[in-house]
Amino acid sequence: MTLQPTDVLCAQRPVPALPSQGLIGLIAPAGPAALDTEQAVRWMRARGYSLRIYPGVQQSDGYLAGSDEVRLNDLHAAFADDDVSAILCLRGGYGSPRLLDRIDYDLLRRHAKPFVGYSDITALHLAINRYAGFVTFHGPMLNADLLGDKQPPTESSLFSLLRGQLKAGSLLAHPAAYPLTTIEPGIACGQLLGGNLSLIAATMGTPYEISADGIILFIEDINEPLYRIDRLLTHLRLAGKLDRLRGVLVGDMAGVEPQALAGLLKQTFEPLRIPVLAGWRSGHCDPNLTLPLGAMVRLDAGEKQLILEQDVVFG
Repeated sequence: MTLQPTDVLCAQRPVPALPSQGLIGLIAPAGPAALDTEQAVRWMRARGYSLRIYPGVQQSDGYLAGSDEVRLNDLHAAFADDDVSAILCLRGGYGSPRLLDRIDYDLLRRHAKPFVGYSDITALHLAINRYAGFVTFHGPMLNADLLGDKQPPTESSLFSLLRGQLKAGSLLAHPAAYPLTTIEPGIACGQLLGGNLSLIAATMGTPYEISADGIILFIEDINEPLYRIDRLLTHLRLAGKLDRLRGVLVGDMAGVEPQALAGLLKQTFEPLRIPVLAGWRSGHCDPNLTLPLGAMVRLDAGEKQLILEQDVVFG
């Protein structure tokens, strides 16, 4: 298959909004997890949705949820099924990058719909944004987040975006209980791209590496000590991925002392003279707020605000 990247400087296409009483497809493109299917179905029904569970969700192949073939088939089947209104991932873990060179991006482009996940799912976000050209959602997954009873903003943040309740010009709310930190003040507009820092770095040198020209870079991670975050950021800098950023939004960096992280972020990004805002509750945290990857946003680091510059869903 010949890959044709989309123009990263342009807004990615919005996707159809999640309708009331829609059907949500559940896939496991990365690691396995025990799932109480009755609980999952009840949880969805209580919110007006039905759930279609794809075969890989019920399988386990070591640290993978089923073979590469099973997980790839589930991904394709969920996108191709026009009855499925949105796709939710079971969990992260490992294995998503193994699928990237086998995905039918033309199929995904023809059947664009909300696709939600984080952590290892970052690899799929990067590839879909680059080669299928539509907005995806860095947001909660079923097992650890939604069924894990994370704080209410986790659920409301997800559904307000998928249902189209937040339009262009809307402020993406952030809970006051979790103060944000301005690393570098300023205002920037650009396409929001990124996800898990380790996965972003792991795609360097491949056709799926992040297109960082003119973007607002979002990064998050878990259980990475400060020296490894330093190494990962240095990797991006040496790969030329920081030079033309317009801004940086730093999500949760679970396990890192905030003051030490702030010092590293300032040392890394101050020479670039771009706005940098840290502490956004997205990633391996509670609450876990949803972000629209590929969407045009305005980052005001001084005022600690993130604003949508486009509709991310339609209909």
